[in-house]
Amino acid sequence: MFLRYFLMAICLFIVIPGSSNAAPVSGGISKLGYSIQVGAFSDVKNAERLTAKLQDQGVDAFYFKRENGLFAVRFGDFPSHRTARRAASRIVAGLGIESFFIAPPLKKPLEVEKEPTSPVPTKKPVRKQSRDDLGVVAARTAERFVGIPYLWGGNTVVDGMDCSGFVRAVYNLCGVNIPRTSAEQFKVGRSIGLEDLVDGDLVFFGSSDDSISHVGIYVGSNRFVHAPRRGDEIKISPLHGNGFFKKFVGARRYFN
Repeated sequence: MFLRYFLMAICLFIVIPGSSNAAPVSGGISKLGYSIQVGAFSDVKNAERLTAKLQDQGVDAFYFKRENGLFAVRFGDFPSHRTARRAASRIVAGLGIESFFIAPPLKKPLEVEKEPTSPVPTKKPVRKQSRDDLGVVAARTAERFVGIPYLWGGNTVVDGMDCSGFVRAVYNLCGVNIPRTSAEQFKVGRSIGLEDLVDGDLVFFGSSDDSISHVGIYVGSNRFVHAPRRGDEIKISPLHGNGFFKKFVGARRYFN
């Protein structure tokens, strides 16, 4: 009971996505501020339990697989390192966690590509991506989730939140805030054609533009990473040649 009330108090200090203090960017996208990362679990279930405790208190937390194979939990969007550390200290004291890490905000500018003002040439140049391109980083981050059972959300899940929560978590790890639901995500960013898809673009599915039911992250070579359904493992699927493509409605890009 003490833990429940303690976490409720902490929520007052946490700025969750949707009420971010980060400077907004065109299209309802913003850079994430400072966030808190806790835990280094070898068993994903421990990360799930910690995430569930935070989510039960209204904290927009998620767990993820680090490059070393361990699982950690991350949450928060704070305007300064000081405010993040102050909140993190309270959480560490309340949950008995030995240490925490304050993740800094994205340093590079976040600008969604603008639509070309001049006529588009008949043959479009191939868009090259470097290893530090945010799209490439997002794609490689998404691939680390493959095989992990998708159980996040708990009682705070709304319709369509599983798949959109996954892509939002990946973008969060890249320092970018995007809207919560797949329908909202589809309304922002730059519209991308199938022939222009690159790593990190989001691909959307549904019965129409006004009825989006699924979203995934394109990772190249006609493949995308997604959480097919609640409780299922996150997986890589071909974009063409399966049932999902029959409901493909479009793609969006959120950074250069």
